[in-house]
Amino acid sequence: MDSIGDSLPETSKVINSGIERRLHTGLQLYVSRCGEVVVDAAIGESSPGVTMTADSLTMWLSTGKPLTAVAILQLVERELLHLDGRIVDWIPKFAAGGKESVRLRHLLTHTGGFRNVETGWPHASWKQTIARICACPLEGDWRIGETAGYHTSSSWFILGELIQRVDPAGRIFTQYLREEICEPLGMSGTWNGMSPDVWSTSEARIAEMSQLEKGTTELLPWHDEQHCVAASPGANTRGPVRELGRFYECLLNGGELSGRRILSEESVELLTSRHREGRFDQTLLHQVDFGLGVIIDSNRYGSETVPYGYSPYCSERTFGHGGSQSSIGFADPEAGLVVCYVANHRVGEPRHQKRHREIVSAIYRDLGLANG
Repeated sequence: MDSIGDSLPETSKVINSGIERRLHTGLQLYVSRCGEVVVDAAIGESSPGVTMTADSLTMWLSTGKPLTAVAILQLVERELLHLDGRIVDWIPKFAAGGKESVRLRHLLTHTGGFRNVETGWPHASWKQTIARICACPLEGDWRIGETAGYHTSSSWFILGELIQRVDPAGRIFTQYLREEICEPLGMSGTWNGMSPDVWSTSEARIAEMSQLEKGTTELLPWHDEQHCVAASPGANTRGPVRELGRFYECLLNGGELSGRRILSEESVELLTSRHREGRFDQTLLHQVDFGLGVIIDSNRYGSETVPYGYSPYCSERTFGHGGSQSSIGFADPEAGLVVCYVANHRVGEPRHQKRHREIVSAIYRDLGLANG
């Protein structure tokens, strides 16, 4: 039995069954309960012939979005940003195309209305990407603050630009995230935009991600130097998944971990409260509730159909975020539970959602939490 199977036997069987069915060749998993580590391990391969370990640098995709959201809340705490402030108050060129009334709160709740901009990442420069997003028009028939539709990357680049514009130290997004969140929490292996030197010394640890399509597996080009070095605030965080677990343990502990505070208890409550409720999401094609940059348990709209949910057994206060067809990170306050995993194959939404529900449900059952 593998090291995951020692603590989570049903979960191990589900993950290994996925390997047998070619849904993934490797998976990294971290689970903690009330601050105590249950599992910090991996199964399978990170690339052909290379063992996936707990130290592998996995790509979190959108599972990393909450780090950017916390960075924004830090600046709100310091009164350098305001949730109801208009984006044009900080980035005047953003007003183009009818977007002048979009506010910071709308970006964090995915109600801003500029979802489908081709950002050019990673080939375009940061400046070029921001210019493209600023120039884009508001989507037709979009009611700002009311119409809901998940923004995969466009609004997150604007959030990153806001961080850069108001940070008194003048840091770029990558540096701010490292110094204000990752380093205080001991997340030394977590990056959103590595330096070339870090990439060259870390290349052997970087796990690959593949796309399973029509029975064939294609390696995605996300692990070369260009992709690893270019920051993308909503999509390109990578590191050992245990470090994402530390981030969620900090939030469960009111914004403090091991004596280092990154957010006030009041801001954590603000982050994880329902700010968008009962609305049909035009991107996710389901009713999904949001806090400020995090997804709040939405089982009330169908636990077997809600995308990137936290199992049928989670509490209504559970919060977190999923990564496209591959990953999740979440915290269940009532259970004191943190769960984070990354699988190395994107397998299409229907197959991933089935795989995902099987994994997280098994974790709850293994821990005796399936009955509430």
